[in-house]
Amino acid sequence: MAAPRSLLIDTSRLIVDEENGEDSPTTKKPVGAKVVATNRWEFVAAFAVFTVFSTGLFCIYLTMPDAEYGKLRVPRTIADLRLLKEHLAMYANHYPAKFILGYCATYIFMQTFMIPGTIFMSLLAGALFGVIKGIFLVVFNATAGASSCYFLSKLIGRPIVSWLWPEKLKFFQGEIAKRKDKLLNYMLFLRITPTLPNLFINLASPIMDIPFHVFFTATVIGLIPASYITVRAGLALGDLKSVKDLYDFKTLSVLFLIGFFSILPTILKRKRIYE
Repeated sequence: MAAPRSLLIDTSRLIVDEENGEDSPTTKKPVGAKVVATNRWEFVAAFAVFTVFSTGLFCIYLTMPDAEYGKLRVPRTIADLRLLKEHLAMYANHYPAKFILGYCATYIFMQTFMIPGTIFMSLLAGALFGVIKGIFLVVFNATAGASSCYFLSKLIGRPIVSWLWPEKLKFFQGEIAKRKDKLLNYMLFLRITPTLPNLFINLASPIMDIPFHVFFTATVIGLIPASYITVRAGLALGDLKSVKDLYDFKTLSVLFLIGFFSILPTILKRKRIYE
């Protein structure tokens, strides 16, 4: 099972998940960007959350049947993913319940703590489980991880987002203020389309006081189209050359079309008010 205990990942750097096409937080920030400090207790609470998650993941690791653990790592390229899929196919068939438990725990851990690579986990779901089961797993894990990230951001998110994305945060704040009456439609649009990075949405939503039920509903529904595209691509893993091939012009056009229908009620309401 591809569990993060075998990974050598520097979690002190918030690297953007390739799945969502997010800008790298390691890029240079605007001069004079305001940074909000995190107090000691917030940091301690966040560290405690990380410790609990890590301990739980390690306990799951201990219950796994014997395997060649040196080969179990989160892939960084399509070639790595093909090798991992070959190694895990038999394992998943012999120990389906334990494999799914380890898969879900790994995915949620990565999503919660903003560790890059969940796009490959989504592709792996398609390659190993097919479309229906794969979509269910991806949407479930992505929603659970995003929800965990939402609550983690309540503790330490403000200084992170203020430092990494000051301009995006200002833009997001303005858009939310204009759409308070149709907030779910707007959040659906953001989830379906790559207008804003999903990592940014997870972190910024609690800062903007977006209710969790709105965040949760938009996440569950809004992630289905992109999950379908990724899972389907996992079925033809041998033909995939790069992650960038997942989102060509045609695919992006379809996502924006679906997103347009999600905000259509807002557009029609504005039109009636104007008239």
